[in-house]
Amino acid sequence: MNILEEMSTFLQQGRAKQVKELVAQAIEEGIAPQEILEKGLLSGMSIIGEKFKNNEVFVPEVLIAARAMNAGTELLKPHLATAGVKSSGTAVVGTVKGDLHDIGKNLVKMMLEGKGLTVIDLGVDVSPETFVEKAIENNAQVICCSALLTTTMVEMKNVVAKAEEKGIRDKVKIMVGGAPITQEFCDSIGADYYTTDAASASDVALKICAGA
Repeated sequence: MNILEEMSTFLQQGRAKQVKELVAQAIEEGIAPQEILEKGLLSGMSIIGEKFKNNEVFVPEVLIAARAMNAGTELLKPHLATAGVKSSGTAVVGTVKGDLHDIGKNLVKMMLEGKGLTVIDLGVDVSPETFVEKAIENNAQVICCSALLTTTMVEMKNVVAKAEEKGIRDKVKIMVGGAPITQEFCDSIGADYYTTDAASASDVALKICAGA
């Protein structure tokens, strides 16, 4: 097993210390930062994402794998910048106004980062204005809105309306998700995409950023 495959395996096991050590070793051996990112860290996170989608692993495993990935990327970031490696795209994520639930939103954030996207995390109780302003400010391609309550999911419609008002609907896609959300609801408010889980959300977001 080569060093990058080993890194991917340790990441899937959530072994942050070993991941960090292998990233340092790979940098020392002169492996290109982009290659370390893609074949070591992102490939491991991608496998975890697939397993999560298929119910082979659960939230705790995703959390520790994401922690291991963060440990590795922290070390790698300066080298990626020096090598001029750009992120695959930018997504703005948040839980809608009036809703303080963040587990789903945090999982989406981790999965997006696991695909190599830059994530602007707005936290919880986010107003439609903030979603749209931050998307414009950060040149984002995607806005991801999360809601856990039937009483707050209506706020997603306001995010779509605000994006239309600001004239960014052709540039920014709006993705919605959360326990009460359905494809039917997504269509009824004029949002672009609905996914049932965080791993699928990251797949769709990557396609959007790649211009697919």
